[in-house]
Amino acid sequence: MKQKEEPTQAAARRRLRLRAAGLALLLLLLLGLSLGWAYSPWRSEIDPTQLLPKLQRLGQWMGPWAMAALMTLALVLAVPLMLLTVLALAALGPTNGLLCTLAAGVAAAGLSHGIGHCLGHAALQVLAGPRLQQLSQALARRGLIAVILIRWLPIAPFAIVNMVAGASHIRLRDMMLGTLLACCRRPWLWPFSWSN
Repeated sequence: MKQKEEPTQAAARRRLRLRAAGLALLLLLLLGLSLGWAYSPWRSEIDPTQLLPKLQRLGQWMGPWAMAALMTLALVLAVPLMLLTVLALAALGPTNGLLCTLAAGVAAAGLSHGIGHCLGHAALQVLAGPRLQQLSQALARRGLIAVILIRWLPIAPFAIVNMVAGASHIRLRDMMLGTLLACCRRPWLWPFSWSN
């Protein structure tokens, strides 16, 4: 009986290592995309006088729900939140742009967290050392506060933070509520909504 269990355990460990490698590869890809957005040469060639009318037409054509869905996908693919916020405000106006950004941010946090949980949580449980396990559990005990603080500190791109949180012990509820509260707390957003 013991001989039969050992190959099964070895196969399970291999599957976990493959999932962990998949998560690491995905995180590296997202980091590369983030760096590409931050340092690409075309960013300096964007002309706001030509872009703004196009964004406003796009916002009228798509509406806030479709725009929020598109922004959610973009956030999962590591497009910077600040860039998307500015684009949404330009396309939809201050109030709808703000609400669209909040909805997309919370939805993307949940989606990215789920991807991280599916790819990396079991691998983290088995492969991580005891110190990393303790850190992950400590973050989970302070889940909501930890997420709010992580959102306020620019430690990594939005999508990467979400996926790492999903692989850790942080609950989905804490991730989504913490993201919403942290985004609502950002003082740079409120003047846009009040100017309407």
